[in-house]
Amino acid sequence: MIRSVIKGTGSALPRRSVSNAEMAQMVDTSDEWIVERTGIRNRYFAGEGETTASLAADAARQALAEAGLSPQDVGLIVLATATPDQTFPSSATKVQASLGISDCIAFDVQAVCSGFLYALTVADSMLRGGNARAALVIGAETFSRILDFEDRTTCVLFGDGAGALVLQAEESEAGILATSLHADGRHNEMLYVDGGPSTTGTVGKLRMKGREVFRHAVVNLAEVLSRVLREAGLEPADVDWVVPHQANARILDATARKLGLAAEKVVVTVDRHANTSAASVPLALDTAVRDGRIRRGDLLVLEAMGGGFTWGAAAIRY
Repeated sequence: MIRSVIKGTGSALPRRSVSNAEMAQMVDTSDEWIVERTGIRNRYFAGEGETTASLAADAARQALAEAGLSPQDVGLIVLATATPDQTFPSSATKVQASLGISDCIAFDVQAVCSGFLYALTVADSMLRGGNARAALVIGAETFSRILDFEDRTTCVLFGDGAGALVLQAEESEAGILATSLHADGRHNEMLYVDGGPSTTGTVGKLRMKGREVFRHAVVNLAEVLSRVLREAGLEPADVDWVVPHQANARILDATARKLGLAAEKVVVTVDRHANTSAASVPLALDTAVRDGRIRRGDLLVLEAMGGGFTWGAAAIRY
């Protein structure tokens, strides 16, 4: 069977590390308040010269090196982001140019925190359909540039970064086994940015009703994880690692409990990176691959939920 197999992973973080103590100097908050409610202790903010596309390109170079491939081997780039460098063209084409690729398919996907799962599913379909042999799938964000630093309930939650993986179509028992994507646009007002080219003509700032988002997240994520495992013919006991969207430590704990999964099987990086939206799943994946937790042959389940609402999951044999 032709499957999309993960050949390499990579990640990139801005130079500036921002602790909770530093956040407390910017807004009325404290390390204790942030840790108790979210589990976050640190995040990274992009500085001058650091953009969504530049972070994405750095993560892509790492993933290509890990895969043992050159940029010219890439026939497809799908970049998930809600914070592109420009309204157009896509940040994926900027990554393409940065890598020195003269011709390939390149476009952005926007599904906020679920964006990487959407990008992964699209790339998987295109690879299995013969549109390319190797693909870069990237999640990259600079959310610090759309935060309202007068709103302490949201600005402490997010950070910047990028994660990437190289997929290659080949006959294998490994690779992407099943994916499941969903959206429900009736909940726009619960998590959104109050701007846009077609409405205000401005970029806008992030707005969120945290309690309502938490409630929907636990239900939706548990349901989509169960669904993708059923589609792959697997049980929760078969899972070696859950690589979730790193939104909030309490959401991660609650989702694992609802599925009956041991907390030790959940990759958690929210404490050091905060919520990096579309970058969060591939950033967590690369972290766990590089520290040796995730090994070849392991069964992974990736999941995320974001504004829209959108949510999704993927079952992968690494």
